[in-house]
Amino acid sequence: MAAKQLATKIDENIKDALDSFCEERGLKINRFLEDAILDKLEEYEDVTDLRKLRSESFRSFEDVVKELKANGKL
Repeated sequence: MAAKQLATKIDENIKDALDSFCEERGLKINRFLEDAILDKLEEYEDVTDLRKLRSESFRSFEDVVKELKANGKL
């Protein structure tokens, strides 16, 4: 996988905490940050999907059961 460099500034206390956290656990900072970014991206995708689902019409469970019974499928 090709890699690109990312440069950013963060609060020094956050950076110090990140350094300590990764050092204590034997983690590589780059890998930790990649995983954290991927997790956050997936979280935002989930929120987007949830908003779409909430805007869709739905039927109650009871209505679905009634329909299945009426069609002889239950």
